[in-house]
Formats: sequence, C-alpha cells, structure tokens
Amino acid sequence: MHTGEVNLVIEARCGHVPRCPAADNPAREAARTVATHPEQGWSLLCNGDLLFDDTGELLPNGGVIAPHRPTDMHPEVFGSRAL
Repeated sequence: MHTGEVNLVIEARCGHVPRCPAADNPAREAARTVATHPEQGWSLLCNGDLLFDDTGELLPNGGVIAPHRPTDMHPEVFGSRAL
C-alpha cells in the first residue's frame, strides 16, 4: 500500500494567439481544449486546467474548483418557489 504523498505537475505552454488565460485567471475556462474524453467526463485545457462535465475543475497546482452552475450564482434571478 502506498502511503506517501503524490505530486502531479502539469506544465502548460500556450502557443495560441492570443494566449489562452492562465489557470489562475478567473477566465481560465476560456482556454482551448487540447484533449477530451467525454466518455469519462473530462477535458484538458491548454492552460493545464482539467475541466469536468459537472463544471468542477482540477487546477495544475492541485487546487480544486467545486462544480458551479448558473443557479448557484444568483438564485434570486430564478425566484423562490416552495416545492
């Protein structure tokens, strides 16, 4: 059984013009897709961001972005209805 820490380093080098947003940029999801596996539910972006089909993300530095949906951002826009 492996009990040590595993470090994953993904180095992204964008050659696109204009350059894709960096993984630490709030617009990081606008980077171009370089690999996609829809059957597994993920895509790798040019900036090293791993984007999942539930809108969650794994950043190159190991950071995690929880899934974010439009209804999570501004629930007041959709009104409040008791179910």
